[in-house]
Amino acid sequence: MEEHGTVSGLYQKNLEKLEKNKRWRNAASIVCILLGSFIVAVNMNTFVEQGKLVPGGFSGLAKLIQRVGLTYYDTRISFTLLNVVFNAVPAVFAYRLVGKKFTILSCVSLFTVSILVDELPVIPITGDILLISVFGGIINGLGMSLVLNSNASGGGTDFIAMSLSAKYKVSTFNYMLLFSAVIILISGAIFGMDKALYSIIFQFCNTQVINTFYKKYKKKTLMIVTDNPAAVSADLLELTNHSSTILKGFGSYTAHKKYLIYTVLSDGDVRKMKKRIREQYPDTFVNVINSSDVVGNFYIQPFE
Repeated sequence: MEEHGTVSGLYQKNLEKLEKNKRWRNAASIVCILLGSFIVAVNMNTFVEQGKLVPGGFSGLAKLIQRVGLTYYDTRISFTLLNVVFNAVPAVFAYRLVGKKFTILSCVSLFTVSILVDELPVIPITGDILLISVFGGIINGLGMSLVLNSNASGGGTDFIAMSLSAKYKVSTFNYMLLFSAVIILISGAIFGMDKALYSIIFQFCNTQVINTFYKKYKKKTLMIVTDNPAAVSADLLELTNHSSTILKGFGSYTAHKKYLIYTVLSDGDVRKMKKRIREQYPDTFVNVINSSDVVGNFYIQPFE
């Protein structure tokens, strides 16, 4: 009876610890989402607004309509109103295909950016349009990377990209660049192609920064040479929910029996597995190879 009580107590403590860690992770995610959204909003009211750029996506479409209203009708339309209306339908798709938590966190980012763009002052940084395009795109990408790595998005085409990624298990942000290019070219036809071309540079820099720092859908092959395949493969399954293939072999220098564990993981899972191997199996050899594509059932951790 006493032993049972001790086990029950330990189990309860572990549950409490997991719940506490989950609360901390959720709090950290919200902080990162708010920080990333603030960076995006400030960037919109500095680099984007001063350069008269169109950032692409639904936020770019909202900016375009705002400028048309001011230029031709002397009417200022609320950026928040436009951005929320354009994001309503994509949010429904994201809710169904990606998940409730992801959509709610994304809406937090969406409303934060929209309100701050309307409320923050427009502050000029530099008059060099090329610097505005390049550094504006980089800063926007950094802000969006913070949001995306917190399991949220900025809404709009991000809702669509994440929904498609969740369904087809591939990164689709480069395809969203094509949609943004259409919005930018429409802006160029109205306000001049020079600003449109600079806007494409802005959007390209933004997309490349996101592809660099957001690695959920990037795949890597691990080839692990070990003396203890059962323990390593068990840790692999526990940490990443991925299985593996184990091959027998021997070391050519020592002539001792060795085992090769072969698996494909996402970038974040690779980091977790490498950390575990360094801590628990210091004599294990690991080779990490970039994988462009896989065919078959490849597990990707869901957002929820």
